[in-house]
Amino acid sequence: MLEDLLSGAWQSVVFGVVGVGLMAAGFVLVDLLTPGKLRELIWVRRNTNAGLLLAANQLGVAAIVFTAILTSYHDFAKGLASTVLFGLIGLGIMALAFLVLDLLTPGRLGEVFGSDEPHPVARVSAASHFGAALIVCACIA
Repeated sequence: MLEDLLSGAWQSVVFGVVGVGLMAAGFVLVDLLTPGKLRELIWVRRNTNAGLLLAANQLGVAAIVFTAILTSYHDFAKGLASTVLFGLIGLGIMALAFLVLDLLTPGRLGEVFGSDEPHPVARVSAASHFGAALIVCACIA
């Protein structure tokens, strides 16, 4: 019983570190997709457009990590590998969703996230980002 508890605790730490690493990669991805520095846009300028996109990205990555862990069938190595693999695939699909939406809309989508004025396309882009993550979640199961 104690061995199971310690094993589960260790796995939680490892999955937690991997999940936070993937979320950090998501932060970098959103930073690359939007003009300007994301830290400044959100924490200094309090830009709600950029904040909404980053929030959707972080929730999407967390959903992918959650699903990969949940479906690992009690095999730690398989769960860890699928978490990393599907996490990276998810980030790629989210970036693709952003770029496709950018092609389908007038103007440059990234410029909206640099603007301090709230814009409805920020909600659409956030939904597209999170929706892309949910598609990856479904593929894991």
